[in-house]
Amino acid sequence: MDAASPTTRPASSRHRNLATLAGFLAVVMWGFLALLTDATGAMPPFQTAAISFAVGTLVGLLWHASRRGRQRLWPADGQWLAYGLGSIGLFGYHALYFAALKAAPAVEASLIAYLWPLLIVVGSALLPGERLRWYHMAGALLGFIGAALIVTRGTSLAVNPEFAGGYALAVAAAFTWASYSLVARRFAAVPSSAVIVFCAVAALLSTLGWWLLERETAVWPLDATQWLAVIGLGLLPVGAAFYVWDYGVKHGDIQLVGTSSYAAPLLSTLILIAAGRAEAGWAVLVACVLITAGALLAALSTIGRRTVP
Repeated sequence: MDAASPTTRPASSRHRNLATLAGFLAVVMWGFLALLTDATGAMPPFQTAAISFAVGTLVGLLWHASRRGRQRLWPADGQWLAYGLGSIGLFGYHALYFAALKAAPAVEASLIAYLWPLLIVVGSALLPGERLRWYHMAGALLGFIGAALIVTRGTSLAVNPEFAGGYALAVAAAFTWASYSLVARRFAAVPSSAVIVFCAVAALLSTLGWWLLERETAVWPLDATQWLAVIGLGLLPVGAAFYVWDYGVKHGDIQLVGTSSYAAPLLSTLILIAAGRAEAGWAVLVACVLITAGALLAALSTIGRRTVP
């Protein structure tokens, strides 16, 4: 098989299940994004991203150095397109998301950006060997409703044409991350070590954005807690999460992984509540039920395979 050709199915159901669990692990790590970002203090977005992606690159290099029979970091013949799209996607999503939050109210922008799990589930129908079932769509929609409750805290949305540009940036962010994930699946033969290069490019581009846009407002961590928060971002949600996500979407049940991603805002809220930085309410409970029901619906095909003798 050519190095850049896609794989349509993993080698075994065990491999597929392990990869799906890897995707779940990425979602759990993203649950810490809000708490760690909040703990970084007043550091501007691109500065935060630059440092976090640099740490994430180091995480990947250490993981790569520890493996026996290490795979090459640089693209082989025919893999340049996958590397280019991966690097652009990883940086592009975060840049668009940050820009959307600045150009539109955070609640509306965040909710629009969180269309990406639904787009992954729908877009998976275009992938070789994948079939989109009604329960995948139903599960993704339930998850989106649950995420909407978390983001809005159960209150109404106020869509204002004045912020149309910000809403458009949020839509672009959603499509960018969904495309990044689907392209990863399309080029499943490209090793996950390629994400090290993606993170390095994202760190360089974030540094450029920081230099051009935030140089005058640079804020360095004031104490050990803020430094630990920045390093924590690079270790988990802006670091290790990208590597396990890449493995999950390439070799796991992509519909189930996509639907389960709606658990990220729920986990984020629960972690903030546990840390005393948010309050519990009825919206959290209902969202928990909806997101769990959505994930179970999306898992029907997996459950069916396990019950068939």
